[in-house]
Amino acid sequence: MSRALVPILVFATGLASPLGAQEKPVTVDIAVARSVVDRMPVDTASAFPADVGQVACWTAVTGAAGTTIQHVWIQGENEYPVSLNVGGSPWRTWSTKSIPPEWAGEWRVEVRDVAGTVLATARFTVGS
Repeated sequence: MSRALVPILVFATGLASPLGAQEKPVTVDIAVARSVVDRMPVDTASAFPADVGQVACWTAVTGAAGTTIQHVWIQGENEYPVSLNVGGSPWRTWSTKSIPPEWAGEWRVEVRDVAGTVLATARFTVGS
């Protein structure tokens, strides 16, 4: 089992505070993997076999404590959002997506803040 992190695409942005105070920097690290063990991604990749069954999106967020982010799993026109609480800073969280063989193809996962701003994107392929 490999524990090496393979960041796919990483962006940084700012989130406005609820009271309109000065924006604080938010950083996001993202990895797509076969699983998450001990809060770390395992077997990261940008391509998975058609029979992978399930894929995990792992995210480390700094500067967004007390907010909610979304992992939005996207294939073509289909979007599958998952809301995740950010309890501290830094904070590691993840979601998983079951992907049957007939859903093979190009995928991406977007990490979005509560306003819908894309903070990070990871692209990967399932199948050939």
